[in-house]
Amino acid sequence: MIIEKIVGNIATLEKRANHVERVYLQSNDLLKRIQRVVTDHGKEIGIRLTDKRELLDGDVLYMDEKNMIVISVKADDVITIQPLSIQQMGEIAHQLGNRHLPAQFEGNEMIVQYDYLVEELLKQLSIPFKRENRKVKQAFRHIGHSHD
Repeated sequence: MIIEKIVGNIATLEKRANHVERVYLQSNDLLKRIQRVVTDHGKEIGIRLTDKRELLDGDVLYMDEKNMIVISVKADDVITIQPLSIQQMGEIAHQLGNRHLPAQFEGNEMIVQYDYLVEELLKQLSIPFKRENRKVKQAFRHIGHSHD
């Protein structure tokens, strides 16, 4: 089976099939428009997206009246930063930006992939954080640029 379009996302679908198969992906695999995957039921699937879109947690690759195949993202080793003030947020955002470290935001939390140097920096700056395995909704994306 070759998947070229995403049916929708399970979070927003009105109709769902009774039987759900899952494709478990690492968050960085969400960036790949072409890949071969295997469902939790052992079914091989080729993904070759025609849209220039990234995969998201909960995307439905296939659905008929009885079955659906859904992407489920595996948990990442992350640092969840919980600054207590705009000052702390500015300080850590500046430091992480200088390192070109991609971040995601959920509510009042900044989420970055685990890095022991970032952990040490947060301790030095006395900024509250926790290390956890957490499922992210989208891939951490590096934004390219140059200093020329």
